Amino acid sequence: MASPAPITSAIVTLADIEAAAQRIKGAVIRTPTMISRTLSDATGATIWVKFENLQFTAAYKERGALNKLLLMDPETRSRGVIAASAGNHAQAVAYHGKRLGVPVTIVMPRPTPTIKVMQTEGHGAQIVLHGETYDDAYEPAMRLAAERALTFVHPFDDAEVIAGQGTVALEMLADAPDLDALVVPIGGGGLISGIGTAAKALRPDIEVIGAQAELYPSMYCKIGGHELPSAGDTIAEGIAVKQPGELTSQIIADVVDEILLVSENYIETAISLFLQIEKTVVEGAGAAGLAALLAHPERLRGRRVGLVLTGGNIDTRLLATVLLRDLARSGRMARLRIQLQDRPGALYAVVKIFDRHRVNIVEIDHQRVFTTLPAKDAYIDVECEARGASHLQALVEDLQRGGFKVEPVGIR
Repeated sequence: MASPAPITSAIVTLADIEAAAQRIKGAVIRTPTMISRTLSDATGATIWVKFENLQFTAAYKERGALNKLLLMDPETRSRGVIAASAGNHAQAVAYHGKRLGVPVTIVMPRPTPTIKVMQTEGHGAQIVLHGETYDDAYEPAMRLAAERALTFVHPFDDAEVIAGQGTVALEMLADAPDLDALVVPIGGGGLISGIGTAAKALRPDIEVIGAQAELYPSMYCKIGGHELPSAGDTIAEGIAVKQPGELTSQIIADVVDEILLVSENYIETAISLFLQIEKTVVEGAGAAGLAALLAHPERLRGRRVGLVLTGGNIDTRLLATVLLRDLARSGRMARLRIQLQDRPGALYAVVKIFDRHRVNIVEIDHQRVFTTLPAKDAYIDVECEARGASHLQALVEDLQRGGFKVEPVGIR
């Protein structure tokens, strides 16, 4: 049986991507693509992970930004460039702009994690904060570009940027040539456009699957003709794009086989798994590929799958919250609301049951006033640590046998 014909795009070609790889060689890190046996067991697929969080700016965006800057003539570079970005593209343009002596201005959405703002400033860029999302930052960036005669460096809808991002696929398929599928996060679509173009040219039979945050399904809607809102406070702010690119949507229609939507819960779980299993920090957008496998376990079960861990720039406080929420979902941490009589010895009786089950009490909040309970009753909220869901359930059942009304205070 003949092999399928290569799928190519007239916008970006394999030759463009191979030229970009030579152009940026030595200035970006050739990150490893490694098999993860534990993630493979967790998903039912054989998982290979491309660790783009090991780039100097901790994200793949350096590839496209550098390719774009290197293709500018000296006069254009000397005038300076401007970009609108939720963070990783900003850092990439700022870092390589500074290396090449290019003045850089970045317009960033106000909710951009502090770590991304600080790191971008640290590379010498002038920062302008505006709006809530990338789309809100785009218009003022274009206005400033016109006013100051700056060159706008688009984070995704630019053929030279897309070609740079496509170098990820060249490295992945060199390291793991037998992959059946690549699962790639989608925001504006620059990364998957480049990866899809390269992968389909080299391996026409490979599947290229996009992973998009459920709160921002803009490319999913554009390609599939769906009508869903793009709004909300997603942890994957790096792919929170309301308006997908025109170039990227054309390429994606040609080279991407399917786009899967993932909820916030799965993205949070994926962040936690990467830290626990691979001992590596990943931001929300970077975890979307793994989240797609967790949310759609039958889609690629038994196949050899490459995941792109696109970036690791997550606010440390947010990361701590995500990890604690994951402990709560797994039953290893819980908050139990326990009703009891407000009299001496009542709390001691509760604590004895916790001790009997060797469940650690972290914190107790005792409430008598702001409650609808009878005046002689009270409730306590007990934050505790257990070994898992079954261990916690045994504790709850014992408390109930002891005559206490117990209500878990859970999260989604």
